[in-house]
Amino acid sequence: MLHEMKFPVFLTSIVFLSLPAFFICPPAAGQHDNLYDTLSYENQVLRITLLPPGPDNPRNSEGDFIRLRDGRIMFIYTHFTSGADDFARAHLAARFSDDGGKSWSDSSVVVLPNEGAENIMSVSLLRLKNNKIALFYLRKNSDEDCRLYLRTSRNEARTWSDPILCHFDLEGYYVTNNDRVIQLSDGRLIIPSAIHNTPEKKHFENSAEIVCHYSDNSGKKWKRSATVLKSETAVVQEPGIVELMDGRIMMFCRTDQGCQYVSFSSDRGSTWSHLEPSEIVSPLSPASIERLPSTGDLLMVWNNTRDTKRTPLTVAISRDDGITWEHVRDIETDPDGWYCYTAIDFIGDYVFLAYCAGNRKTGNGLETTRITRLPVSWLYKKD
Repeated sequence: MLHEMKFPVFLTSIVFLSLPAFFICPPAAGQHDNLYDTLSYENQVLRITLLPPGPDNPRNSEGDFIRLRDGRIMFIYTHFTSGADDFARAHLAARFSDDGGKSWSDSSVVVLPNEGAENIMSVSLLRLKNNKIALFYLRKNSDEDCRLYLRTSRNEARTWSDPILCHFDLEGYYVTNNDRVIQLSDGRLIIPSAIHNTPEKKHFENSAEIVCHYSDNSGKKWKRSATVLKSETAVVQEPGIVELMDGRIMMFCRTDQGCQYVSFSSDRGSTWSHLEPSEIVSPLSPASIERLPSTGDLLMVWNNTRDTKRTPLTVAISRDDGITWEHVRDIETDPDGWYCYTAIDFIGDYVFLAYCAGNRKTGNGLETTRITRLPVSWLYKKD
């Protein structure tokens, strides 16, 4: 359980990003379909509306980054074609940057055609210890059948292996968000998932059972954790996990109780403590937490509000593995914005964030993907 907040994560007097210096950056060659704007050029914070919806492409969402050996950044995302809801048809597509994320290719390439009865979506990308690229994604066939698969590439995402079923042990409707699969320092892979339906249940439950699957051989074989987590009082969904400095793993889940719930594992994800409310104020919306390689601190990205809206989008730093949080700053503040499903990556001196940035008044809020590039130093800057 998270105690002794240096100050509450939810702040009524939070320091907002100052926006008076908005200007449109000139697009690079071939980038005219992207919207570039900069929040205070002095801080070199670049925000790109990379993937707005189009007539035959009503939603682009839930992607992840990978750095390729040739220096390019690859962003694989869910490209919807028949509608904007979670059950519409979709495949996996990619954009590329060859200048450190300052500009991106103006058209997408298909990474994986739709192989589900409904869609494939929610990408996690990892560079494995054997140097292969791991591509995790959900294959959705119905509201009773949605499970995670893994493909690997030995040639920098040019071709992919046959799929391996990760949720092998029980049919059902699993939710594993984008950028949720982690690789521990010893190489173990862990998948956090929420189970909403199984053949035994025979109905979709809003509050999920939380489980993990893990692999010690680069994803060839998977085992299921001994613990199944469930709350009797809260709607619990969409778990994420992060490895702590002492070797434990912290799990965090979105709930309808105005905060994230947390659980801990001391045995590399095999068993877990009971879910408990944390001091991370949050709506029913996922948080993302990853470790900054350059400082060793944790970075959290989440909606810092008790409201039902998914705005603002906020970042904070923890120097003590999630016990306290500081440098709390909003990066998105549109009251009609819908900011969620954040992927985090660290490349050079920058933090890359990709997240849904739609407008709830004009759509479902999930239709647009935005990429924000932040200098690591900006996260620690005192205003």
